[in-house]
Amino acid sequence: MPNTFFGWIHLLIDEYGSLFLQGAGVTMLIAVVGTVAGFVIGLLVAILRTIPIKPSAPAWQRILLRGFKTVLTVYIEVFRGTPMIVQAMVVYYGALQYLQLDMSALLAAFLVVSVNTGAYMAEIVRGGILSVDKGQKEAATAVGLTHWQSMTNVILPQAIRSILPAVGNEFVVNIKDSSVLNVISVTEVYFMSKSAAGTYLKYFEVFFITAVIYFVLTFTTTRILRLVEKKLSGKDSYTVYGSQSDSNAPIRYSPEDR
Repeated sequence: MPNTFFGWIHLLIDEYGSLFLQGAGVTMLIAVVGTVAGFVIGLLVAILRTIPIKPSAPAWQRILLRGFKTVLTVYIEVFRGTPMIVQAMVVYYGALQYLQLDMSALLAAFLVVSVNTGAYMAEIVRGGILSVDKGQKEAATAVGLTHWQSMTNVILPQAIRSILPAVGNEFVVNIKDSSVLNVISVTEVYFMSKSAAGTYLKYFEVFFITAVIYFVLTFTTTRILRLVEKKLSGKDSYTVYGSQSDSNAPIRYSPEDR
């Protein structure tokens, strides 16, 4: 048996490297699926919550819309106000006990992370929508666009760009928070690490490796998201061809000039 820290690190990686890689793959799969599905849920919820209640609308329509918005608000508050680890237990064991639905642990993980992320995304998207100048919505309405059309064609393209950092942050959070899903036996990184640590009782060495894995996953993801943000921002400067003070020379602008 090794008698040094790095000796144990080498032994553990040699014996359990495949388990660590498998766990990392499951962790990233859950994070990607949960974030994408949660983003879609958040978009739909945010759009529905921003539907205006017109005083001129029939009473039944106003009551129905207020009730629907109340349900969406309750959904957001419940899933933002309870820990994901508790939600996982309730969904996984509750579905079996009361619905006789024996779902797999991985399916339960996808469901929990998606719905939990959707609650947070709904507020992030709503904030992005509110950050867009009101004149954009008024102009869209003035040309005859419906609420859905103005959102999908005018407001959301601008809002999504501004909330992209928050969406990326939620993705990183999901990578780390997937560790709580070990309570329903999802074979992600943390679950695999516990299995490896129990063999030699080398918890510090095993979870040191686990910490490095999480750091690599989150650091790499953050760098990729930064590149995406930079790409969406466009060039640092642009050129406008035209005349200024009777000159036909191109005029070059930078973001600071706007």
